[in-house]
Amino acid sequence: MLDRKVKTVRALERGLDVLLEVQARRAVSLHELHLALSLPKATLLRMLLTLGRKGLVWQRLADGAYLPHVDNIARAQFASSEQIAEIASPHLKALSTRIAWPSILAVPRLDHIEIIETNSPLFRLDAATLGPVGVKLSYIHTATGRAYLAACDDAERDAILSRLRPPGADEASEAELHAILNLARSRGYAVREPVHAWPDRSRQLVLRDGRRSMGVAIKVRGAPVAAINVTWPAKRTIEDRVIARHLGALQDAARIIGTELEAGPQPETSSTS
Repeated sequence: MLDRKVKTVRALERGLDVLLEVQARRAVSLHELHLALSLPKATLLRMLLTLGRKGLVWQRLADGAYLPHVDNIARAQFASSEQIAEIASPHLKALSTRIAWPSILAVPRLDHIEIIETNSPLFRLDAATLGPVGVKLSYIHTATGRAYLAACDDAERDAILSRLRPPGADEASEAELHAILNLARSRGYAVREPVHAWPDRSRQLVLRDGRRSMGVAIKVRGAPVAAINVTWPAKRTIEDRVIARHLGALQDAARIIGTELEAGPQPETSSTS
């Protein structure tokens, strides 16, 4: 760049410093930006709002962290966790206005399903606090995990179950698990019940936390990429009533998120004369 005798725009420099810090950390709180850049929090908030309106950063509901925007050009056939979270986040917020109970968004890992976003902080419900981001959930003892497994093709499901199968598992317990997942697939949603015999990271928690959940898969081109749920305290209302009232809204949210993920970047068209 030519060295011209003009002054730089200090406000622009600060804004770019904020953007670069968010991009470098991938997820950062307002306080962390304050410590890193020595800028007043009020100034940072104005800059973050401006960057957000320009589509350069976004704020995660689960913990208030600021993350870099995922450019459409970077979208591949299989969306990253960051892309899924960014696209789903506003729909989780909208879902919180339709359903009185909180939700999580989770993606598959090798032997668990991991929370990447939640609208739980929008609710003042100690009895149904969900998250935080990074929590590892069971495939077979949570509605979210079951919803994902039920939507898998046979090859993916079998691969996951082979990692989860405990030593000495009998044919009856495996058949029972397949029946649970097949029922979830036919219904279009999964629940926690009945409790399955295989032990893992979430079984004891699910047995004692006093909650109920329903979950549905988010699909892209017919294949599951994530799952979302609704969770509520069992003592507040019965499962059938929540499903009857709110399943449609949950399925709508999953379908919209999947459609936006599936759209991805629009291919360029060219013509010859």
